Amino acid sequence: MSDPLSAFLTYLSLEKAASPHTLRSYRSDLCEFRTFVGPEKPLKQVDGRMVRAYLAHLHSRGLDASSVARKLAALRSWFRFLVRRRVLARNVAREIRGPRLGRKLVSFLPIDEAQVLVDGKAVGGAARERDVAILELLYATGLRVSELTGLDMDDVDRAGQTVRVLGKGRKERIVPFGDRAARALDAYLGRRAERRGTLFANQRGGRLSARAVHAIVRKSAVAAGIARRVSPHTLRHTFATHLLDAGADLRVIQELLGHSRLSTTQRYTHVGADQLMRVYDAAHPRARGASA
Repeated sequence: MSDPLSAFLTYLSLEKAASPHTLRSYRSDLCEFRTFVGPEKPLKQVDGRMVRAYLAHLHSRGLDASSVARKLAALRSWFRFLVRRRVLARNVAREIRGPRLGRKLVSFLPIDEAQVLVDGKAVGGAARERDVAILELLYATGLRVSELTGLDMDDVDRAGQTVRVLGKGRKERIVPFGDRAARALDAYLGRRAERRGTLFANQRGGRLSARAVHAIVRKSAVAAGIARRVSPHTLRHTFATHLLDAGADLRVIQELLGHSRLSTTQRYTHVGADQLMRVYDAAHPRARGASA
């Protein structure tokens, strides 16, 4: 194998349907490791001691535990691929314990703040109808920002109030949306008859970027008087949390979010303490001091 890294990236692209963003991240992380150990050093000579030294180097640079863990995971994946292709005898990165990660919960908005944000009453400008439709759809569907910006006109069933989404690994799913989002989309699209082309366009008619959507959400949060930092991911997490608090089944939320594993959904959502107490008080026979 003349270029193990290029072969691995090709494998990720063609067989794992990795996104361009994922491929860039793998390339960056693995090139960084190659630079650290020496570009000319054969991979067969890389051992656990070198991997530990690399992790120590990352730590000395002040990288947080999640970044170090991501880079170690990239190494493990690459070496596993090379073991399967018989380039390496064993996966030495698998033998190295990664940093301990604290359970970091993404913030979400309470219902009143979420409604003020997505109503978009404080949002102005020539693109107001587009921006409100973006906010409403993010909250109504829990889409990732990359999924939202990838939508085309023919992905939206306006009559059926569903959207066809191409998620991670190019897995397709159908996600419903409610009346508020439907009205916002109708206001944005008007009587547009064309069924082709990007759904959310920029001023030049091209596809809106993820960075632009982040800016729209951030600006709208400030205009709505929300002090905390809000991103499209916050709205995704808010979507899941509000469904869970309202009693939605966790596996349904998993399907809507496009998670391949239920454990991801369990980490992604939380149940408020008040919701736990309501369920406990309603369900447990001794919750209210009933006699034995």
